[in-house]
Amino acid sequence: MPTSFRVIRHVRPELGCRACDRIVQAPLPSMPVECGKPGAGLLAHILVAKYADRLPPRQSEIYAREGVDLARSTMADWVGRSASLLEPIGDALARHVTAGNTLHADDTPIPVLAPGARRTRTGRL
Repeated sequence: MPTSFRVIRHVRPELGCRACDRIVQAPLPSMPVECGKPGAGLLAHILVAKYADRLPPRQSEIYAREGVDLARSTMADWVGRSASLLEPIGDALARHVTAGNTLHADDTPIPVLAPGARRTRTGRL
């Protein structure tokens, strides 16, 4: 089954009280990105595609083929906001890893784009 996108519409009717001349409306549900529209599933999909699948920022072109118009700058903003949401998990992981007496590491060479050089250089991970 191919990937599909869904629009989840939150209907919040305004109710008015004639006795007290007041209008009330249910609050919006909690969203991962403050004042944003993406749900947790879309944010997870963008982050996995970017970091696990190593897709460059052309994800917006992939989504456009499915009829979803997402600007690269919007996705970059969401990635930054998601990183701040995930920071407590990274901090807990760092505390766990550095709590031991010995830390084993692997020196893996990876190609990294050199800014302005139009070629890659070797980075270490």
